[in-house]
Amino acid sequence: MRDRAPSSRRLTALDGALALIAILLVVQMWLLSASLEAFLGGHREVASPAAALSGLLFVACLALLRFIAAIDRTRRP
Repeated sequence: MRDRAPSSRRLTALDGALALIAILLVVQMWLLSASLEAFLGGHREVASPAAALSGLLFVACLALLRFIAAIDRTRRP
C-alpha cells in the first residue's frame, strides 16, 4: 500500500465509505418496509426493535459521513 499515492488511497477510502453508506441505506429501506408490513399485519412487537435498529443504521451513516468530511478536509496535492 506504500507504493500508491496518498490521493489514490484517499479516493479509495472515499469510494469504500460511499459504498457502505449506499448499502446501509438499502438495508434501512428494507427494514422499514418489512417492519411496516409486519406492524400492519398485527405484529405490534416488531416496531420497537425495528426503530432501534434503524436508529443504529442512521448513526452508522452519520459516522461514515463524518469520516468522508474528515478525509475531504485533508490537504490535497
